[in-house]
Amino acid sequence: MALSLAISPCPNDTFVFDALVHGRVPGAPAVEVTYADVDVTNTAAERGAFDLVKVSYAALPWLLDDYHLLPCGGALGRGCGPLVLTRGDRADLSGATVAVPGERTTAYLLFRLWAAGQAPKRIEVVPFHEIMPGVADGRYDAGLVIHEARFTYPRHGLTALVDLGEWWEGDTGLPIPLGAILARRGAVDPVEAAGWVRESVRQAWADPEASRGYVLAHAQEMEPDVVDQHIGLYVNEFTADLGEAGFAAVDALLGRAADAGLVPQTSSSRATAWTS
Repeated sequence: MALSLAISPCPNDTFVFDALVHGRVPGAPAVEVTYADVDVTNTAAERGAFDLVKVSYAALPWLLDDYHLLPCGGALGRGCGPLVLTRGDRADLSGATVAVPGERTTAYLLFRLWAAGQAPKRIEVVPFHEIMPGVADGRYDAGLVIHEARFTYPRHGLTALVDLGEWWEGDTGLPIPLGAILARRGAVDPVEAAGWVRESVRQAWADPEASRGYVLAHAQEMEPDVVDQHIGLYVNEFTADLGEAGFAAVDALLGRAADAGLVPQTSSSRATAWTS
């Protein structure tokens, strides 16, 4: 039977998983892919809908009973954090309506940690591609954005109120844990799955042009130079292996969030992951 895989259509995911999806990883099964925004995959993972799935690190407390966290294939790094965007020189978000990409996204969890003490009037979950236009035309006072929006928000006439990555790194000294790859317990061996993902990453780096057509086909009309910036930022040493700093970052995020009452207490990511 084919392995069910859910990832986003974003360039970092299609770049990383190209070889696995297209049958170029020796010993890996055939793969059936679903492409969806991470807010959708977070919810689907709670239903056990996929064998391998990309989710937000912020969603792990609800998922680790049913999934292994793989130490590879995800998105974690420095200088790649979410941005809070506004149209003008607003100093804070008191009384604001803020558009966010999902309630259990890492971006929103970081936002809630940063915004403690402020009181936005309303939070609205909005499809990612609608957030910047919605802020630009006044439907929302502010928007929380991720990924390629880091490179394109000035085109919408928007201003970054805060770079949550800079805030997190300055406060903790740790990289930002954004997206994780999970393997469903009882459905796929996590040791084998990690091997397949790592080989797919290795091939992506060894021959970047091999995935070019696939990446661009799913890049949602993104310009090639933005695609390259996106991959360069989000596919890094942590994609091949989380390592000590990666696991420390995950534990710090979930620990702080649990202490603030934002997520359930959970055992450490290291204790629940297959890490060798």
